[in-house]
Amino acid sequence: MTQSNGPIKVDSKAVSQQLLDQYDTFLFDCDGVLWLGTHLLPHIKETLNLLLTQGKKLYFVTNNSTKSRAAYAKKFASFGIDVTEDQIFTSGYASALYVRDTLKLVPGTDKIWVFGEEGIVDELKLMGYESLGCNDPRLNEPFDIATSPFIAQGLDPAVKAVIAGLDTKVNYHRLAITLQYLQQPDVKFVATNIDSTYPNKGHILPGAGSMINCVAFAAGREPAACGKPNPNMLNAIVTAKQLNRSTCCMVGDRLNTDIRFGVEGKLGGTLLVLTGIETEENALDVSSDHPLPKYYADKLGDLYELLN
Repeated sequence: MTQSNGPIKVDSKAVSQQLLDQYDTFLFDCDGVLWLGTHLLPHIKETLNLLLTQGKKLYFVTNNSTKSRAAYAKKFASFGIDVTEDQIFTSGYASALYVRDTLKLVPGTDKIWVFGEEGIVDELKLMGYESLGCNDPRLNEPFDIATSPFIAQGLDPAVKAVIAGLDTKVNYHRLAITLQYLQQPDVKFVATNIDSTYPNKGHILPGAGSMINCVAFAAGREPAACGKPNPNMLNAIVTAKQLNRSTCCMVGDRLNTDIRFGVEGKLGGTLLVLTGIETEENALDVSSDHPLPKYYADKLGDLYELLN
């Protein structure tokens, strides 16, 4: 059970128990690990309960910025899983923390243009920031440079940052006005995350990075990314929860975000599950540009199934 020849597959009771014995804290990605869209994956509740009965601490770290932590807590509850907002870290929340703690923007004075969805707006609002864009119904109108109110009325000079994330309502109007703000030299550019795709019930869909690249390329700018694998997000979690990195295990379905997050963040372990983006071939590919996991499993529920 030593890792001499690459990642260890969780395929026996002994390996499952070995994994559990090594770590006291587990950080979970959500989409592709716990669920696919609205479909809960097999034995997720039982696995989480198993970890809790063994005294493990559980946190949930997602690059999905479309939902706030409160909305995520409700999603967990809809599956019959009791998780508090305090256990959840989203890339939208990480972006709001970045605006407040790194950019030092002033609530009530500085505004943020949001190219994304409600989850970002909700987290900014909790910190006292006013945001523009996002669900403004005027952005649903076809873009006409002569009639767009955002052009005709001029840009809001109080906007000091653009936060860009996944926007399932993306259209030319949103892209065009976001670009106008990004052309302002004093406006900072923040990305919730740079995932190119995400899994949803057997389908691979365009992710936040695919949309952010549109405006980044047009503006000739690179955003500061706040989600996984950015170390700022992990540093915030470790500090807030006073975690010992050596006894933490990151569980995810992507090598280039989740596993890189754990490896480069110097966590004690990483577990890749194959229910989302990656294949077993990818998990074992030593020629890959991405770090390999310490462990991998067909699905997270295997931990429970192998121990019962």
